[in-house]
Amino acid sequence: MALTGATGFIGQQLLRELPQRGYRLRVLLRRPSSAPIECASALIGDLARPHNMSEALAEVDAVIHSAGVAQTMSGVPEDDYRLLNTEATIKLARAAERAGVRRFVFLSSIRAQCGSTADGVLHEALEPHPTDAYGRSKLAAEQGLAETNLDWVALRLVLVYGPGAQGNMARLAELARSPYPLPLASLKARRSLLALDNLVEAIAKVLDAPGELKRPFIVADPDPLTVGEMIIAMRHGLGRRGGLFPVPSPVLKTALQALGHAETYRLFAGSLVADSSALAQVNWTPGTSTQAGLAALMRASKERNVA
Repeated sequence: MALTGATGFIGQQLLRELPQRGYRLRVLLRRPSSAPIECASALIGDLARPHNMSEALAEVDAVIHSAGVAQTMSGVPEDDYRLLNTEATIKLARAAERAGVRRFVFLSSIRAQCGSTADGVLHEALEPHPTDAYGRSKLAAEQGLAETNLDWVALRLVLVYGPGAQGNMARLAELARSPYPLPLASLKARRSLLALDNLVEAIAKVLDAPGELKRPFIVADPDPLTVGEMIIAMRHGLGRRGGLFPVPSPVLKTALQALGHAETYRLFAGSLVADSSALAQVNWTPGTSTQAGLAALMRASKERNVA
């Protein structure tokens, strides 16, 4: 099995977990680097202009493609998203097709389906409407996969949390660690998150699923939470009370806008609820609830800081 993006947040977890589940990994590298002793490695260079792909993918049964430009990377031109998220994915898939790879697992994003918020519950049967360059690049990559003869899966991930998470999850953890009460109790919008452990389980299930898949799957923890409920779960992991109090939403919006955090309010006050029940067809059952996962994340970070 071949893995790209092994140095990233998700890729590092796959590198740790999949060999423990009995998978033999070949890490596809952009530049010479050390790989864990249980993993082979192959140097392919820039994914946008890969070389040596026939040798790198020889005798590979499946590819997990987690490399790409993240949505959290600000200031990235749309052409770069297209080059690195769309064209590089399709080139890798075509090389995998020529090598006889059985299944191609692409780590896509819920942003291939919608914007940063959504009014209704999201599921795969809905027509995708990405709203930014990142989402459009992921959807275009999925459409490119559908034009191959590969058995492919695109996992549309909601916001993933776990050790080392960056972006919005890092900011949320910072809020939870603050010693102050927070004016978030009045916000009722719910958002789906995804525990890193649940994602690894989903990847393992689609790798092993019999028959053809050739489709996208939404991946999310089962129970969406309000931002306040997320903070409460995190603070419980730190051994603290929730410490939330209500402020009318218009007042909170005005205050955050005045402080230059209009985008923060939009994320806090907007819903994004994703239904991952279609993954039941590959026998995926998430083992970690969002409340338990967030508490465990903060507990682990506290223990690391104490040590």
